[in-house]
Amino acid sequence: MTKKPVEKNGEKSPSQQLEPLEKLKSFYSFMKENGLDVLELEEKDFSLRMARRKNPALRPVPVPVASSQAPAFSASPAAMQVAVETPLPAGIKIKSPMMGIFYRAPTPSSPPFVKEGDAVKPGQVLCMIEAMKVFNETRAEFPCTIVKALVENGKSVKAGQDLFIVERT
Repeated sequence: MTKKPVEKNGEKSPSQQLEPLEKLKSFYSFMKENGLDVLELEEKDFSLRMARRKNPALRPVPVPVASSQAPAFSASPAAMQVAVETPLPAGIKIKSPMMGIFYRAPTPSSPPFVKEGDAVKPGQVLCMIEAMKVFNETRAEFPCTIVKALVENGKSVKAGQDLFIVERT
């Protein structure tokens, strides 16, 4: 024989009520199952508003896409010929691992990490790329000599953009 819970002053016993935390968990599960970002509930003596935060790591990031349209400015034919006639030197290209701001030196008053003609050892810092207030070092993966630095200090770079031309030593 089981006893039924007794109501006191019109209130339900603890076994008849869900714990507040259990209620919140069930509301949150309902939000997730139905893809809701906000849930609002109002009863006589109860009011609830729940909002889910989006994970910032999963937020889509706009990526610039190269346009096939002609540029808005017009360059003279002589200026275009100069740009075409200066080919890059032969060698291995070191590319940017990420999008950010390219720095050749650790501080504005410091000498650059590497200069053209420098011999570089594996693991030696070539440059830093600032992305979201974090300075990321780009290091040499093999012994080489710097043939040409392709990016100016303080300029923005895209992921995969050529930074240096080197020759393996």
